[in-house]
Amino acid sequence: MPKRSANLDLMFSALADPTRRAMIERLARGPANVSELARPLKISLPAVMQHLQTLEQSGLVTSRKVGRVRTCRIQPKRFDAVQAWLGRQRAEWEARFDRLDAFLEKNEEQDDRSKPRS
Repeated sequence: MPKRSANLDLMFSALADPTRRAMIERLARGPANVSELARPLKISLPAVMQHLQTLEQSGLVTSRKVGRVRTCRIQPKRFDAVQAWLGRQRAEWEARFDRLDAFLEKNEEQDDRSKPRS
């Protein structure tokens, strides 16, 4: 479990930054070289490379250098762990809200029965 948790920590950390999320959104449309990733961003090429390194360390993105061109690709299967974790959290919260609804309905019924009828 600790390794899985560490992997999730890296992925969530990588996704916490809006620049990296923008890069992920671009790569979701298909592979892109670093220059293509940098073009819409208002940051330097070295900063783009640092963000890319973080994404690669998280496993969400891979890159391959051929000659002078580094092409990046998203790793969609890596998002399964994020989606699974979020799904578990959602299920837990939905169960809590269901229990709260049942509790409130029960108390409402008890209040209705305890009110004097006129």
